[in-house]
Amino acid sequence: MLKATDLRGVYAIIPTPAKPDANRWDATDTVDLDETARVIEQLIADGVDGLIALGTTGECATLINADYDAFVDCTLTTVAGRVPTFIGASALGTHEVVRRLRFVADNGGDGTLLGLPMWQPATTDMAVRFYETVSQAFPDLALMVYANQRAFRFDFNDDFWEAVAKRAPTVMSAKFSAPKRLLNVLAVSDGRINFLPHENAVHDFMRLSPETTTACWSTAASMGPSPAMAIMKAIMAGDSPAAEKINEDLNWANDPVMSIVAVPEEFASYNIQIEKIRIDEAGYCKAGPIRPPYDVIPEAYEQAARLCAQRWVELVSKYPLRPAGGIVSQAAESSEADATLERA
Repeated sequence: MLKATDLRGVYAIIPTPAKPDANRWDATDTVDLDETARVIEQLIADGVDGLIALGTTGECATLINADYDAFVDCTLTTVAGRVPTFIGASALGTHEVVRRLRFVADNGGDGTLLGLPMWQPATTDMAVRFYETVSQAFPDLALMVYANQRAFRFDFNDDFWEAVAKRAPTVMSAKFSAPKRLLNVLAVSDGRINFLPHENAVHDFMRLSPETTTACWSTAASMGPSPAMAIMKAIMAGDSPAAEKINEDLNWANDPVMSIVAVPEEFASYNIQIEKIRIDEAGYCKAGPIRPPYDVIPEAYEQAARLCAQRWVELVSKYPLRPAGGIVSQAAESSEADATLERA
């Protein structure tokens, strides 16, 4: 089973590509499996270190069982063990979570990205018991806690992390992007959990705890992974000036949507829409239409997502991949790219 110390580099978060009519209320068989296989092959060829599927952007909550199973089967068959792959299994209750995880485990998944059941807000005791139960039921499946306070209406407090680290031995990582809390959660979890930030927070994590900052997750990687790979390369090389510069570029690219992200209640309502719109706009992956009921978004937010994508595409050009994957040397490329990058 994967351990906290095994996580390195960029874990690309992929959408669940949707067929053209997937936004209809009566749609079935909504997953574009051809595009699923294509984008996974592209990401692996481009050098990502792992994959995460069926989180918020993956529309885990709106897939019927047949679509969920078809997507998981396609994903794991395509990956074929080449990179670690975490499959989301969040659901309304433990019984459905277990059904999904049995399917993931039986089809060769390395781990799961798992949030709390999504009806009643859990207490700390409920939350700890949930992960403890799953850990006991699937002792060979690495468990990444989906620590999204907005989605799961739980604060993932220090008491939770201390108890989970002791009682749920398969919990080895967390999708977690709160720099202000990082040192506390590292302390109470006694180093047993790798707290993975997104690519925009990984620089802050590095400054706080360089020895534990070994990987990041990136939904933006589905617009092209090279900018996220570039900052992780700089961090792993101990090149703080390069990491600082790339971090500035990442902040610039994401600035059009930051006013939305900064309001938790607002972003919680438009998270899927913003991600899928910007992924489609960038053109690296065909995310397809948004599954209902989340296929509604103000025009201003849609335009912000598209501008974000356009800026990210500029960064993909600034931080190009080598032909065989990996990032071109920043020292060789940075000054020339700075001269051509349009900051409009």
